[in-house]
Amino acid sequence: MRYKGMLSDAFKILTRQIVTCELCPRLRTYGGEVARVKRRAYLDWEYWGLPVPGFGDLHARVLLIGLAPGAHGANRTGRMFTGDSSGDLLYRVLYETGFASQPESRSREDGLALRGAYIAAAGRCAPPDNKPLPEELARCRPYLERELDLLKEVRVVVALGGIAMRTYLSILRDRGAIKSLAAFPFGHHRVYTPAPGLPKLIASYHPSQQNTSTGRLTAEMLRKVFEHARELAR
Repeated sequence: MRYKGMLSDAFKILTRQIVTCELCPRLRTYGGEVARVKRRAYLDWEYWGLPVPGFGDLHARVLLIGLAPGAHGANRTGRMFTGDSSGDLLYRVLYETGFASQPESRSREDGLALRGAYIAAAGRCAPPDNKPLPEELARCRPYLERELDLLKEVRVVVALGGIAMRTYLSILRDRGAIKSLAAFPFGHHRVYTPAPGLPKLIASYHPSQQNTSTGRLTAEMLRKVFEHARELAR
């Protein structure tokens, strides 16, 4: 019980650090402006408009890493993958594979809970055109590193997109766990064992509208990734 309390306290501190982060002026300006102007469909919403912390089971065996909050998704709701089409698909699949308590995500107060999974991201602020700059990702990386240190029961990492995968692998490289990123080319549902004792790594296309509308990623393709993740996590 003491361990659980200490872990919870550590995540509360990390959440506070993320939410109050001001390291990237461009991103903070953009996120604040989106929250001020709003989208017509969400005029009655009070936008979150701040960096978005991770979310999920603190004893997760599966860690999801996304790109960054959507301007009118997580930047509006304050919870990763909540309130946009990417989250609509992702949470439905997580529910179908036993990782989520419900198939929909509308707000951070809607009661959705993750079971055995935790969602993080390479970037914590909504970037213009969904394209964070390399230096912005570098400033944000310590938050993901801290999550990796705290989530000691993770057995599988699912990287949603190439940037998420490169960010995670760059941490392993800089910690001396792998020699380079070149040995791990990105491809949908590619599975790697980066080094003995480290979690398995599964690459997946990001569930963005661009990928789903073109058929590059389907619900069945994403479901197979998380079915595999569950199998490996056992």
